[in-house]
Amino acid sequence: MVWYKGNIHTHTTESDGDEEPIKVTKWYQDHGYDFLVLTDHNHRTMLDYQEDNSTLDIPLMIPGEEVTLNVGDIPVHINGIGIERVVEPIDAKDVVSTIQANVDAIRQAGGIASINHPNYKWAINHNHMIQVNGATLIEVFNGHAGTNSYGSKTKPSTEEIWDKILSSGKMIFGAATDDSHHYHDFDRRKANPGRGWICVQAKSLTQDDIMNSLKEGDFYSSTGVELDDLKITESSIEINVREEGHCEFTTVFTGTNGRKLFDTDSFSPRYKIPNTEQYVRATIYSSSGAKAWIQPKFIG
Repeated sequence: MVWYKGNIHTHTTESDGDEEPIKVTKWYQDHGYDFLVLTDHNHRTMLDYQEDNSTLDIPLMIPGEEVTLNVGDIPVHINGIGIERVVEPIDAKDVVSTIQANVDAIRQAGGIASINHPNYKWAINHNHMIQVNGATLIEVFNGHAGTNSYGSKTKPSTEEIWDKILSSGKMIFGAATDDSHHYHDFDRRKANPGRGWICVQAKSLTQDDIMNSLKEGDFYSSTGVELDDLKITESSIEINVREEGHCEFTTVFTGTNGRKLFDTDSFSPRYKIPNTEQYVRATIYSSSGAKAWIQPKFIG
């Protein structure tokens, strides 16, 4: 099994990005990404060479789309990853029914459904999500400045929303993404590339293997922390954090209802999974401000 770095939320001039698809692809190629999903709004962006890029020096291109609509004034944005055709957005009149209808449509088109930026305009909360079936991913971090990933004094962060969904007994994996739109002016107020990504452990760099690993949660999400190894078994979570300059790292293991179970400053944190929790996951914090999220292990 090999680690592959990718971004699964990317915009181009085919919707509201400021660069054409081939140049967006080149940015990710030049910055060491192994695979890329272009997810323009209500459009399946395909490059001329995308059907057969096995011999080209470019990232593996996985077809995608950000299925986009509003339910009243509430935005519902869901990525379809690996879709075989364009998915037309479905307005089912209320938020839960609309999310479910579009998740179902993405799956029927051969794709994986990812719930995008739930805190964008504070649109989607855990009470919505615990009623939805079939979504594989939810964005625990989104690099767009307007998506409120860290919450507020009165609103939960996307990580807290994730824990509430997991604590309800529903399995969903947490993704970090760019939601990149702006490739010229780099500024914290812009939606620039390179802010959030996933590292997938897969047999090979093919669409089928990447998709299968996403479905199984065989990946971690990051805004800058890198791992040398990760092993999750029925009884333990073992992590090897890659050293970076003089950075220090703290790993926090989290259980049901977001409860902190254990923390350590080791570069090789280990945790024996107790049978008293519904699930255990881990977050790694760097002194640089970067983070990484390990997918949850459900117990029993």
